[in-house]
Amino acid sequence: MGSTRRLPRRVYEKELLRLQEQLLILQEWVRDEGARIAVVFEGRDAAGKGSTIKRVTEYLNPRVARIAALPVPTDRERTQWYFQRYIQHLPAAGEIVLFDRSWYNRGGVERVMGFCTDQEHRRFLHQCPIFERMLVEDGILLRKYWFSVSDAEQERRFRKRLDDPMRRWKLSPMDMESISRWEDYSRAKDEMFVHTDIPEAPWNVVESDDKRRARINMIHHLLSSIPYREVERPVLRLPERPPSRGYVRPPHDEQNHVPDHAATL
Repeated sequence: MGSTRRLPRRVYEKELLRLQEQLLILQEWVRDEGARIAVVFEGRDAAGKGSTIKRVTEYLNPRVARIAALPVPTDRERTQWYFQRYIQHLPAAGEIVLFDRSWYNRGGVERVMGFCTDQEHRRFLHQCPIFERMLVEDGILLRKYWFSVSDAEQERRFRKRLDDPMRRWKLSPMDMESISRWEDYSRAKDEMFVHTDIPEAPWNVVESDDKRRARINMIHHLLSSIPYREVERPVLRLPERPPSRGYVRPPHDEQNHVPDHAATL
């Protein structure tokens, strides 16, 4: 376990920028190499998964790095093989996919809230390692992160969201339920780890009571786990603008312009 001291903002911002520069180098390597990276973000509600994903993708090309945050399954998807709807979101060559929650919903919220049967849960625990070994054997670089937050810190973040109209949308009745079912989620997570923490795709636990520290640690670990290299890029030069050939813009008042709200501030 690392330090519990809050990482100073100045140190955090400097190191985050350095790591984000490395993520850009990783991105170019992924495109050049045709690599496929899938990163699973799991953990309790308000553990800091979303904010970490935001920092990972902040400067990346959305055509290369995309987020998969699947909604509640449709009636049709509920009749499919459980992993089926996730397969279409897996990366192709030259892509990075960040799963903001994943197939592990069945091992957590579905198990605790009774959204799946005991048989479906047992089948998931049996099939999940097989499924992930298939992904790894096919060449996908699969990384799994569990964001671990204490009960006191989770409650503090929930209360902060309740009081902030800009963040209140992040709360749902399911989040409120997670407080009273803390131990149930703990047992479900422990059981899930027993079956799915496999050598080919191990779980990496991120202590996330300090969000700054969690983001830095997670990004650094991801970068250190992939043998990427800097790719030489072509030198770009801005060409000289050619001389005008007589083009005249249409009159200003013939087009609809957005009102200058900024001028009223």
